[in-house]
Amino acid sequence: MRAVKAPSADRAATARAAIRAGRHTGPTSGLAPGFAQANLVVLPHTHALDFLRFCVRNPQACPLLEVTDTGSPHPAAVASDADLRTDLPRYRVLRDGMCTDEPADISPYWDEHLVGFLLGCSFTFEWALAAAGLPIAHQRQGVNVPMYVTDRECVPAGAFHGPMVVSMRPLPAHHVPRAVEITGRFPAMHGAPVHIGDPADLGIDDLGVPDFGDPVRIAPDEVPVFWACGVTPQVVALNAAPPLAIFHAPGHMFITDRPHAHYDSAVRDHITETPEGHR
Repeated sequence: MRAVKAPSADRAATARAAIRAGRHTGPTSGLAPGFAQANLVVLPHTHALDFLRFCVRNPQACPLLEVTDTGSPHPAAVASDADLRTDLPRYRVLRDGMCTDEPADISPYWDEHLVGFLLGCSFTFEWALAAAGLPIAHQRQGVNVPMYVTDRECVPAGAFHGPMVVSMRPLPAHHVPRAVEITGRFPAMHGAPVHIGDPADLGIDDLGVPDFGDPVRIAPDEVPVFWACGVTPQVVALNAAPPLAIFHAPGHMFITDRPHAHYDSAVRDHITETPEGHR
């Protein structure tokens, strides 16, 4: 297989610097093209082991990319110069299961007892779908992807329990097998769909009323396709109700130094690394 040259990691670092300086305050879709983005979960160390178990037991909903050392805001494996306290445009802070703040900087909340988790994000497989010429409805329609709470219970771990959340992208029926194959190459970014077709099989009553995100129009020749979603931990945290939990605000993700292709099982072993590429 032909080697794939990694894009310059400077692009990701520049995007994080703009966020840290307050020059970029909105969603991160389209920012630092070519680089994987991640969901953020921050918990007290007293809850971290149970959440780690939850991720291991529910890898499609919570594909784990990185866990920081206790007290450290630096995700050394995926962006060593980054700071999880400042490098996302907006956060959600929950206390005892209730959202109390949506700041642009969580430094005032950070202490030596916190652990940061970064989870895979569907922006990467969307990049792969788009590269293959498959239509992505919410991008064409200029809205956020619709997300739904299902009746499929995750495998519990300690205080962490609750339903899986899914994202939905309608596709023409003849594109569905190709979409399954493409997204299946990205197990660290939610992987292949968890369901195709009737939303009632997931306990979803009305696709026009998502629990998160925005509804999308579905054409007569399109089939709803559902993937496990990184919003699942936020729903589960409402049940666990730790004294403090911090997440990314929807659409306001963490940008890693890892190119999308790093997570593509079909090509990752053929990425060439250069001084300007992924380090």
